[in-house]
Amino acid sequence: MYSQHNLLCTCSGAAAHSLGLLTMGAYVNVRRVLAKFTRLALAASGLLLTVTAPTLHAQTIGVSIPAATHGWAGGLNFHAEQTKQRLEAANPGLKVVLVTANSASEQANDLEDLVAIHRMDALVILPFESAPLTGPVRNAKRRGVFVTVVDRGLSEPGIHDVYVAGNNAEMGRVSGEYIKERLSGGGKIVVLRGMPTVIDEQRFDGFMSALEESDVEVLDDQYANWNRDDGFTVMQDFLSRFPKIDAVWAQDDDIAIGVIQAVRQARRQDELFVVGGGGMKDIVKRVMDGDELTPVDVLYPPSMISTAMELTALKLISNTPIEGEYILGSPLITQDNAEDYYFPDSPF
Repeated sequence: MYSQHNLLCTCSGAAAHSLGLLTMGAYVNVRRVLAKFTRLALAASGLLLTVTAPTLHAQTIGVSIPAATHGWAGGLNFHAEQTKQRLEAANPGLKVVLVTANSASEQANDLEDLVAIHRMDALVILPFESAPLTGPVRNAKRRGVFVTVVDRGLSEPGIHDVYVAGNNAEMGRVSGEYIKERLSGGGKIVVLRGMPTVIDEQRFDGFMSALEESDVEVLDDQYANWNRDDGFTVMQDFLSRFPKIDAVWAQDDDIAIGVIQAVRQARRQDELFVVGGGGMKDIVKRVMDGDELTPVDVLYPPSMISTAMELTALKLISNTPIEGEYILGSPLITQDNAEDYYFPDSPF
């Protein structure tokens, strides 16, 4: 359920444990994975190391992310702030400077300040947009800054040292597999997509590939812009046009909230079920409570920012080699495991 490249063989689990780098959320759980697998590998080669003291000189991590303009970004900000506090408390020689931006140009200005004023040693960035941030991140890299990019890749390869992201194709595939199995290979469904972006295409293509060689009929698919109001409007249209709908793939939990409102308003909640995505606490709580309208959810964790920050801190403090790509899994959240993914204090 949790996949990654180079993660198991390049990070020291003992170092992560002694430095207090505990990942936010049971679904990421980097510490446990690292401790289990890298201890075995290192012990076998006689190279098991333990870090017992903090770095001898202060190190600064700059963290640049979009402002909390919607639900998922709100969760991103929550996990970033929580991780900043945890890392600084566990490592007195580490400073984390967290900045948020409402536009690509504002984020580019933030990067200049992080380099010139805060003299950061490492950067963790989720670009507001890929192309406008590629040049500023490249400039930081040329000044010797260690670069970790999260979720949205840059438009030029070879700049980042570490890349951390969710698995969009897997998110779509897991959703499609569940709907196909739940409908026993047949039935009529509608799809509410996000926006015309690469991320949406990856999710949609993964979903449709899971339905191949089944009798599930996609009645229509429309963009809902990862927005609950648009989700409500699009679902109203679907409900008026299609007298029989067995399931809805909303792709995103904000969309799913709007879909649920439209379905309940039309009093058709007993006719179908909704599969969203993201791990929004409101949806996860519904799954926990056994809501038949939302029996499952599919994870796309905003806490991936925690993974990125902790790996970067591990690099600075212990100089553990962690370069590579870390693609997080998209597990199916069910009533049996929903408690592991429920964060009541998060805004998302």
